[in-house]
Amino acid sequence: MLEHSGKLVVGAAVVAVALAACTGGADGDSPAGAVGGAGSRGGTLHYYLWQSSGSADPQRTYAGVDISNLARTVYRQLVAYPISTDAEVGSAPVPDLATDTGTSSEGGRTWSFTVRDGVTWEDGRPITCQDFKYGASRAFATDVLTGGPPWLRMYLDIPTDPATGLPGYDGPYAGDGQELFDKAVTCHGDTITYHFKRPWPDFPLAIASLHMMDPYRQDKDRGARSSNMIFSDGPYRVVGNERAKRADTTFIRNENYDASSDSPDLRRALPDRIVFHVGETPEIINDRLVADHGDDEQAVTSETVPPADYSQITGEVADRSVTVPTPYVIFLVPHFRTEAMSNPAVRQALKVSTDVDAYAAAMGGERAGRPAESIVHPAVPGYRANAAFAGDNSGDVALARRILQDAGVETPVPITFSYWSSETADKASAALKETWDQAGFRVGLDPQQDITAVVGRGPDKDVDLMLSGWGADWPSTMTVIPPLFDSRSNLTEDSDGNDVGAYDSDEFNTLVDRAQTATTREGQTAALQQADAVLGRDVAYIPLQVPNFFRVHGSKVTGYVTTPSSSGYPDLGPIGVEN
Repeated sequence: MLEHSGKLVVGAAVVAVALAACTGGADGDSPAGAVGGAGSRGGTLHYYLWQSSGSADPQRTYAGVDISNLARTVYRQLVAYPISTDAEVGSAPVPDLATDTGTSSEGGRTWSFTVRDGVTWEDGRPITCQDFKYGASRAFATDVLTGGPPWLRMYLDIPTDPATGLPGYDGPYAGDGQELFDKAVTCHGDTITYHFKRPWPDFPLAIASLHMMDPYRQDKDRGARSSNMIFSDGPYRVVGNERAKRADTTFIRNENYDASSDSPDLRRALPDRIVFHVGETPEIINDRLVADHGDDEQAVTSETVPPADYSQITGEVADRSVTVPTPYVIFLVPHFRTEAMSNPAVRQALKVSTDVDAYAAAMGGERAGRPAESIVHPAVPGYRANAAFAGDNSGDVALARRILQDAGVETPVPITFSYWSSETADKASAALKETWDQAGFRVGLDPQQDITAVVGRGPDKDVDLMLSGWGADWPSTMTVIPPLFDSRSNLTEDSDGNDVGAYDSDEFNTLVDRAQTATTREGQTAALQQADAVLGRDVAYIPLQVPNFFRVHGSKVTGYVTTPSSSGYPDLGPIGVEN
């Protein structure tokens, strides 16, 4: 899934690595990693973001910061991850809107959940099994709802068209193949059952890690216009029911939320109001939090401290800071549909001339992260460094020139590089441009204000190269490689899905099929490692960095913690403010 720092958006992910807590210790009598202290109720928490990230539509939400924030405030799931800093406890789903963590049969091909009594929407109407079924159906409307996780389209037992590889059901708006969906997802009273074409033993992890299985009220659906609509079933609701893209969005208490139907292990809902402020740069946000005046005392942020400001984080400010590893990888994506990137020699020359070391230095050096050697995070089971990216990280300009010359490519090769802009990102992009230009390219920089403007332009986007990033949806290589590059679940006339570079390879897809039908984890891992090798050979991506998060928060924030389920962002489950 996507992640949002001050620099990028990558998939929201839950990787089973311990993410360090900052303040607020664990109660010795509580389960491992439990966050102690009840905290005080009341007050206003301020949350500073430089840019709005992805969609707030649950079936399309795929940015880590959104998945974490929405799960603790306005969206509830069948099962969810508890508030815990312990990697094992914090990555084990517990019941939320369901009465238990699900019942599996047919070797993991069928899963059933019973909806809890007494849970309601923000208008007081009960949440029903049909709401869950309708929510799942929206994942198939790829002509209307672009982006979002591909998993239901890949796993649900709905026949595919042999010619296109697309499911025979196209979602609730057109309704073609509705009988196929009705057979795959059934409601009997309060029990919803999902039927899959292949075993999905970790389906509860998928539910807790994403919002794709969340309920959705059909009468509240606005189709493509639902991207920023929020209809709550959690402890907060949004003033006006819509999240602002470039202005303040205020969450207030949901009067029809019944805390007895929820658990403080999932949501403590301490502040009376949470105000999300969008638009100030990471540099300004950090200056405000360091100064710690007024509302900034009750503020947290998703933004990382800019490298130029590292020297400010000393003394009591350092006591209000935290450095945590992220579950994300930052990488470059060539757009295979452009004239330049359709040439394998151009992609190879670009790869060997990429100065990963210069990029890392501009991003903040060792404190900001480490070089990446695959699109898969090293903490994900099945990780193996991709041999295609081994060797010199400083950019071999002479070799790149020889590759272009031997292929008869006329130089300089004009390419456009799109990325989301900040003071730090501008410097890092300029560092990449330097060796690319020396190698025989003429690079035009295309800075954008948010991630959707970089990777979400659709099939006709006119950029050659894009900055992107990703983290495993749950701890499995299967949640990284196929969703990013399987053309069958991504490419349509209207959308590239998460395959933003429009990569299309029968050899790669065959290896994905082999992984999906493997009967052992070892077999699955071996197939996906081969698939990653194909991606490296084809230069379908160029890895840059495994980043860290380095953040400061206000002095009157209580219970500040990051957890496995919050993907390195502030976990709004236990966070409160001093009144």
